[in-house]
Amino acid sequence: MIKYKHITEPDSFGFQVRIVRRGKENSRYFSHKLWGSKNKSIKAAIAWRDQMLIVLKGSKTRFLKPPKNKTTTGLTGVSRTIKFDRRKDKSYLCYTVFWVCNGKSKNKTFQVGNVETITADDELHAFRTARLFRSCYEYAIDNDLTFDDSQFAGWKKKRIYETYFCFVA
Repeated sequence: MIKYKHITEPDSFGFQVRIVRRGKENSRYFSHKLWGSKNKSIKAAIAWRDQMLIVLKGSKTRFLKPPKNKTTTGLTGVSRTIKFDRRKDKSYLCYTVFWVCNGKSKNKTFQVGNVETITADDELHAFRTARLFRSCYEYAIDNDLTFDDSQFAGWKKKRIYETYFCFVA
């Protein structure tokens, strides 16, 4: 059997095309009987798949898959990690946001501080800021706007999330 990306043969009566983008499935079944033969139904399935991929390519890539070992917050694109600095022999808690800029994956790290000295308020502040960063990025992508990450400079000294309410999901 020949394998085609996004195309399966769930039974001996036709081909199934499935394309999933942003959690939404686009699918269609191509019956051998309806199309006249197995050869014609696979050609129709391939043509439909190729058209759908062109249509769906117009939507911008919003979500990146963060590394599997770093998905600890439950939010897409936001992870909580503890980084160890060998030079200082200390561990630091960080929230990292993964995003895309001009087709390249990027990340922004919100370092909370030394694990031994941080407070729950410090951690909550970093988490809420990271969540807002990701929400603003998603808002910009969804509305074809340019995402400006410079507004998060100096985040430790200001509580940006208290003034931004339109971007928070």
